Amino acid sequence: MLALHRQRLEALRDDLQRRGDRPSLNWPSADLNLVEALEVVTEYGRLAEAMYLMMAADHRVLNVERMVLRGALDVLSKGRVRTAHMEAMLEAASKRVAELGEERCLEDCIQALKADPIRAQIVAVLAAAVAVADNVISEEERALYERLVTGLGLTDAQADELLAGLLEPSAG
Repeated sequence: MLALHRQRLEALRDDLQRRGDRPSLNWPSADLNLVEALEVVTEYGRLAEAMYLMMAADHRVLNVERMVLRGALDVLSKGRVRTAHMEAMLEAASKRVAELGEERCLEDCIQALKADPIRAQIVAVLAAAVAVADNVISEEERALYERLVTGLGLTDAQADELLAGLLEPSAG
């Protein structure tokens, strides 16, 4: 990734992966509360779709990438987004990409996310963390990241600054 410091990015990836590796509290047969599921999709659906695009950029969606995303969603939602929610959002994203194509889905994500500068920065950092999840940043992942960041109107320096802030120990 252009100006993103790889060491910081790997530290964030490792932290999110550890968080995402914990066992889900949802049993596979458990019914999701419909209202809660709709709220989760409304709040995190585009973010999950952007992360799916990053995961699938190299034509592989790996478990380690899912773990990083699960950890990120856990942090962002303060534990509200369960594994079943995430998997449903990734499945929906997969279907949208199959129907509309990667370019259209990426543009839709960018349009939905760029109105909120904080969310745009978070998406850029998480996309980078997902890209490095398997320790290899492919050319396809790099190209998608650059299109995402450019579309969101962000610079690599802004994403790196946010990443540095996330990894600094909190005072208190």
